[in-house]
Amino acid sequence: MKKIRVVVVDDSAYNRRAITRMLEELPGVQVIGYATNGEEGIRRVIDLTPDLVTLDLEMPRMDGFTMLRILMASTPVPVIVISSTSGDEKVFKALELGAVDFIAKPTSVISDELLKIQQDLHQKVQAVFKLNMARVQKRAEPAPPAAEIALPAAPVGVTSSIDIVAIGSSTGGPPALQRIFSSFREAPPFAMVISQHMPAGFTTAFAERLNRSTGFEVREAKDGDEVLPGRALIAPGGKNLVFARMGDKVVARIVPPGPKDRYVPSVDVMFRSCAELYQSRMLAVVLTGMGNDGAAGVREAKKAGAQVVAESEESAVVFGMPREAIATGVVDRVVPMDGMVREIVLRCGLLPRFG
Repeated sequence: MKKIRVVVVDDSAYNRRAITRMLEELPGVQVIGYATNGEEGIRRVIDLTPDLVTLDLEMPRMDGFTMLRILMASTPVPVIVISSTSGDEKVFKALELGAVDFIAKPTSVISDELLKIQQDLHQKVQAVFKLNMARVQKRAEPAPPAAEIALPAAPVGVTSSIDIVAIGSSTGGPPALQRIFSSFREAPPFAMVISQHMPAGFTTAFAERLNRSTGFEVREAKDGDEVLPGRALIAPGGKNLVFARMGDKVVARIVPPGPKDRYVPSVDVMFRSCAELYQSRMLAVVLTGMGNDGAAGVREAKKAGAQVVAESEESAVVFGMPREAIATGVVDRVVPMDGMVREIVLRCGLLPRFG
């Protein structure tokens, strides 16, 4: 197996040593250099041509954002941001600039607590083997003008044939979701629920960021939130999002992950819960991501009568989740990201009136 050659960029000597030690405990990974700031990091990448860079965002002389912009424009390389939760907004900016993924530091101070990220770090480094770097570059480029993809409001009285669109995503998901949400200038006549693999402490800022760019009302789901047309609920990091009927309402329930939930928030758990309540009034969408989360869920959704769509390999940053969903044989359509919003609106029965 080809070794993954890594450059570690962090201004803390302790963090550099700890990250290096954790990386080199993973078979097939070799740390070939380090840097203490963005300027030095760029030189190391040019000189050493690594397969992966781990990047701190707050550094002297040149910060991680500037380094990311330069790398993506001149020497594209997979970048995993390692950041504290105090920088949650900054993390999403880094993902938009082309970072592949991020890992939350347990604390913003130098501490042995950093060693708790080892399992997450190993999992995300292994995803580099399956990474579509061309798609990372493309998603880091400016989005097309809003007029090309934006959808107008549905006429008064128009209803959707789908009540809920449930989306699951992982690696590469935040920029993909940003693109989907920014396509809706007005609230559509269906609800949306999302499980994006993300640690606790980041999903509030993620929901707020999406909310600023869309006609949806986007919020991090809280226990008891009502599922409504035009509202989007994001599963809170580290927890699962399920649903319950209360009279004539459907409300969100936030539950801890089960012992078998390898990925959290679990797409399988959310899809299964949606399917039980919405059946043929549900559309399940599987976007970019590593692993097989969502595959069992789409089987349950299809059995209940739902429609299922998956992102195509040509646009997925990591094709793991869509590939596993497609392999079930229940996916109705495989669509690149450029056509995803139109496909969603079409399957909700809102074209041509809504497109």
